[in-house]
Amino acid sequence: MGTCYSRLSPDERIRIERLHCEQGLSIRRTAELVGRDKATVSRELRRGLWFASNENESYRPYRPKRLKTGPWTSMPFYSALAAQRRADLRRHESRKPRRMDSDRLRSWVMDALRRGWSPELIEGRLKLEYPDDPVMRVSHECLHQWIYAKPQRDLDLRQYLPRGRRRRARRKGRKVGGPRIPMRVDIGQRPRAVDSRGQFGHRESDTVIGAAPSRVCIDTQVERKSRGPFARLVPDKSAMATARAECEIHGDLPAEARIDRTWDNGTEASCHTLVDEALGMPVYFADPYSSWQRGTNENRRTAGSAATCPRKPRSTT
Repeated sequence: MGTCYSRLSPDERIRIERLHCEQGLSIRRTAELVGRDKATVSRELRRGLWFASNENESYRPYRPKRLKTGPWTSMPFYSALAAQRRADLRRHESRKPRRMDSDRLRSWVMDALRRGWSPELIEGRLKLEYPDDPVMRVSHECLHQWIYAKPQRDLDLRQYLPRGRRRRARRKGRKVGGPRIPMRVDIGQRPRAVDSRGQFGHRESDTVIGAAPSRVCIDTQVERKSRGPFARLVPDKSAMATARAECEIHGDLPAEARIDRTWDNGTEASCHTLVDEALGMPVYFADPYSSWQRGTNENRRTAGSAATCPRKPRSTT
């Protein structure tokens, strides 16, 4: 097991100065007495060299050994106080300042949160009110992380969010435990003759959902050669309702007019095997995000739905 790393403390730097610089002990012996590795002490002595004429870091003699004005300027030496000051400066400069460390920005953001503004609104408002001030900038993601960070838990800032959850929700959705569509057959296995549109009976399927509040669902079927649309109203976008609608559409057709179907990857086609067994009509599934592989249905389903779906009679009262 490796040892835990720790920085030199001010007391250790003072001991290094006394043992090595004042008493003249070697680096190895100094490291043994201090309880540090010899490489740590050697590196500290190199980094902590101090020039009397370089106190304010603005001037360093070109040839320090030629300055004979006194023992303090004849050569550089190690100073524990100067080394500790430089170490503190390096530690402060090494950390990139956090966006919410600005008191002015933090005060503005907390006041906006208490007004009920969302992080997205705060991000946009800052750009409008402070267009030339780079300090007054923060993204909505940074705000979310800052609100749920441990130092802000006592302030309970999450209560001002539109959805003040106790913990942030995962950015990625819940993974599906199994396949979305069982026994899925990829479109790459579909016969090449279907692409030429020379044979009647190859169909493309999809489900259309109407706008709120009705949310009417329509199962659409478009024949590839004739571009003829067929549609049925379905009570919902469930797999069983979709399979029942497909059986109603294709059940009365002769076998040569219902050869196969091509679906997208929606879960409403999960019960496709029931239609396959009942009608002997296999189904192929297009690649994800490839709607052009079912372009006939994508371009015709709106007109087909309006033309073939039965309309409810208007009330005369």
